[in-house]
Amino acid sequence: PGGFLSKASVFRAVDGVSINLRQGQTIGIVGESGSGKSTLGRALLRLTHANGRITFEKKDITGLDRKAMRPLRRRLQLVFQDPYGSLSPRQTVGEIITEGLFVHEPQLTRAERDKRAIEALKEVGLDPAARNRYPHEFSGGQRQRIAIARAIILKPDVVVLDEPTSALDRSVQGQVIDLLRELQKTHGLSYIFISHDLSVIKAISDYVIVMKDGKIVEEGETDAIFNAPTADYTKTLIKSAFTADVAA
Repeated sequence: PGGFLSKASVFRAVDGVSINLRQGQTIGIVGESGSGKSTLGRALLRLTHANGRITFEKKDITGLDRKAMRPLRRRLQLVFQDPYGSLSPRQTVGEIITEGLFVHEPQLTRAERDKRAIEALKEVGLDPAARNRYPHEFSGGQRQRIAIARAIILKPDVVVLDEPTSALDRSVQGQVIDLLRELQKTHGLSYIFISHDLSVIKAISDYVIVMKDGKIVEEGETDAIFNAPTADYTKTLIKSAFTADVAA
């Protein structure tokens, strides 16, 4: 298919799934725990073995070995779920977010790396002085901003966000979503946003894929999915999610 990032796969955790991601688009993948959504996200980045075909900018990357994939790693980034566990407590924030530069842009001087760190921290709404501090000194929302800075400092094209707001409270979730939208607008980023939280998926996605037991149950434009779902499973998810929100 002619998408920016696309995959057709057949394997245990995810069966017969096809995705086309366009530049500047956000595809939301939603489903309950065990639905296969995180496995799919990792497979798209070639971090999990899968049968099928993965193309990036019309180039088949399915069979590329580790060395051949390395130049693409900069352009295909992942932000993890847990802002507490994904940042090394032994490194400063500056060391964490510039780590990838040593691999992908080894020609940079120390001063140039520091400049990039300052720019990245500003972009995610953190004081550049934060680069001299350690992760335990920051709140969950701030740590997730650090994780996002670590991804965007490499100037990627695609970012897979695996439950990036699940450990955060509602108000902080909203702030992180606003930040992601702003970064997308500025840099033309494409997102695959994985979550079990339908309200978050609704807020950020252009297109939604609903998964259950490793298969796509329903997919379509965000408004169509939320305003006129056709699958019983999707209807149940939406009813449950938004009834809970009203109750809360």
